[in-house]
Amino acid sequence: MLLRGDLEVQVTCKGGRVQPLPDDLARNRPGDAVRRKILELQPNPVLRLIDRWRPGADIRSWVDGLTGERLTGRTLDRLRGRGWFTLRAIQWASGADIDHLAIGPAGVFSINSKRHRGKTVWYGDAAITVNGSPTRHIAVSQSEARRIARILSARCGVDVPVRPVISVVHAAKLTVKAANPPVLVLAVEHLGRVLSGLSPMLTTDQVAHIYGVARDARTWGS
Repeated sequence: MLLRGDLEVQVTCKGGRVQPLPDDLARNRPGDAVRRKILELQPNPVLRLIDRWRPGADIRSWVDGLTGERLTGRTLDRLRGRGWFTLRAIQWASGADIDHLAIGPAGVFSINSKRHRGKTVWYGDAAITVNGSPTRHIAVSQSEARRIARILSARCGVDVPVRPVISVVHAAKLTVKAANPPVLVLAVEHLGRVLSGLSPMLTTDQVAHIYGVARDARTWGS
């Protein structure tokens, strides 16, 4: 029996291997929510392939996003041997999703992947611009982290701070001017090194407890 906060979930074994639960978010792949959106936009596989390269097609931007999420997920997977766990494509009841949730010795981090291929990304005290145009990346990431913290704290029965992170993929240049930024903005290739280098804040048991709660889909159902 695996204890998940106030939830108890039976894990069964088959053929000597632990079987994932039907509501176990640990099975999700990076970008699964984006994949579903792409299939929804174009169910036909041939037309879907054509739309990936057709200028102006909605699918092109979603494919870019999928590439970013896969690269971010690959980077986070390298932290597994250092006491970290990662969940991906966590679905809210509204249909929106959390790109990545990393839980490890340094705490809990909600990570948004942003692919800005060949563009200049600049982060000041409160906002990110892409090629000089302002974005809402910072505000959205902070709001998401606060919501995740509320839910995990309630489910775990202890205060669970969540720090927002933005993983920038394929930018031509990334400049971070804030000395102590409220949101970590990192090039994807530096993501694992920075997270694993932060000061430990959670014990092994605390990490396991939070991860057990977070991986249950019912945690995010409201």
